[in-house]
Amino acid sequence: MVDVLNILKELVGIESVNDPSRSIKPSIKCVQYLESILRDIGFKSEIIESNGYYSILGYVGYGYPIVMLMAHYDTVPVVFEEWSSNPFTLGIVNNRIYGRGVFDDKGNVAAIIAALSRISFEKINGTLIYAFTGDEEIGGVNGALAVRENLKSKGLTPNYLVNGDGSDLSIIVRRRNVFNIEVTIREEVTYIRGFERSIRFNVLTPVMNTRHAAYFTHGVDTHPLIAASQYLRVNSNLIASSINGLFIKSNVIPSWVELKYVEPSLNGELIKADYALTSLVKSIIPMTKASLHSEFYSDYGVTITPNMYMYINGLHKLILDVRVMSRRSIEIIDVFSGILRENIPSASIKISGGLGYLNTPKNSKIVATASRVLKELGIEPRIIEGAGASDSRFYSPLGIECIDFGLIGGNMHGPNEYIEAKSLEKAVKFYTRIIEELTNP
Repeated sequence: MVDVLNILKELVGIESVNDPSRSIKPSIKCVQYLESILRDIGFKSEIIESNGYYSILGYVGYGYPIVMLMAHYDTVPVVFEEWSSNPFTLGIVNNRIYGRGVFDDKGNVAAIIAALSRISFEKINGTLIYAFTGDEEIGGVNGALAVRENLKSKGLTPNYLVNGDGSDLSIIVRRRNVFNIEVTIREEVTYIRGFERSIRFNVLTPVMNTRHAAYFTHGVDTHPLIAASQYLRVNSNLIASSINGLFIKSNVIPSWVELKYVEPSLNGELIKADYALTSLVKSIIPMTKASLHSEFYSDYGVTITPNMYMYINGLHKLILDVRVMSRRSIEIIDVFSGILRENIPSASIKISGGLGYLNTPKNSKIVATASRVLKELGIEPRIIEGAGASDSRFYSPLGIECIDFGLIGGNMHGPNEYIEAKSLEKAVKFYTRIIEELTNP
C-alpha cells in the first residue's frame, strides 16, 4: 500500500496550473509521476495527449460490470500575495492540509491511487477503469471527453462512474450546465471636461470564502464588477474611462475591480472617457438578472457572474459565467441578445460551453451502493447537488450512472485552499469499498 499523504505532497509540488488566457497548460510531469506510482503498485496505464493536454488511463479485469474512477490533477491559477504560505508546498496546520489543488482536485487523485493500492485483483469481477485528466478546469474536452472517446473505441463505455471531484464526503447526483457568454464592443472614445476619479470594489464572501463562480450567491456575496455596474447606473452622469482588476479566469470571481471614470464639470480639464465601456459596464446588472429557463430542478437555480474583462486592440470584451440546468444554448443566447439590444445594440455576442450536466436518479444502484458504503464507514450519507460543474457531464448524458464524491475542505479556487486531514483517509476507504462493491454485483 502507498502513503496517501506522500502522494499528495508530491502532486502539490508539481505545478499544474491551467490558464489558457495566459497560454499556461499543465506539463506532462504530473501524469509521468502518476504513471510511475501506478506501475509501482502493479497497475498498467497509458498517457493520452489531446491538443497539448495530458491524461492517464488504465484498466484491469474484463467483462461486466465496467466501473470507472476518475479525478483531475489540473488546478486554477494562484495569486501568491493572497496566500499565507507557498501554495506549491504541502503544509499541515491544526489537522488541515494546505496547498493549491488539495481540495480541487489532487486530494482525490491521491486517495484513488491509495485505494487502488489496497485492491486485490482477485476481488475484481468485471472491469475497473481508472483515469486522471488534465483539463477539467477549462471544460474537460481534451481530458475527460478524450478519455471517454478512447474508451468507447475499445468497447469499454462504463456502466458506473465515480468521479472524485466533490466535497464534504457527500454523494453528488446533480450539477448544472455551464456556458460562457462573451460580449464584445468597440471603444467609443471621447473627451469630457471634468474630473477624473476612481473607486475600488472588493469581493465579499461572508459565508463561504471561495472565488469559485459556482458558489456565488446573490444577496449574500458581493461581486466587484456587479458593484461597479450598479455604481454607474446609480450615478448616471459619470462616464467610465477604464476598468482594471484581478481577472484570473472565467469561473473565478475577481478579488477586486477598480473603475476609473470622469465626473463632468465645466471647471475641470478635458479628460479621455469611453461611452462604449460605460454602456458595457452598466449592462452587467441586467445581464446577471437574465431570465433563463431550466429543464430540471436545481437547488442553485441560475447563477450568472461577469468574471473576465479584457481590452484588446480597441475592443472591450466581457465574459460571463452562466450556470443553468439547461442544454438550450440557442434559447440562452436569444435572451442575452435581447438584453444587449436594449442596452448596447452595437455589441456582439458569442456563446460557448454547454457541454452537459450531471443528473443521476437518487434511487439508482450507484447511489444506493455509495450510501451503503458510507454507512459502513460510520458516515451518514448526504445525497446532494453540487454547485460547480464536473467531468461527469460527459458521461451522464450517455445513460451512465454517475456520482461525484470528494473531501472535506475549503477555499476552493481561492487563497489558502485546504482539506481536513481526517477526510483524506476516509476518502481512501470509501473508494476502496465502492470499487469492491460495484465490481461484485
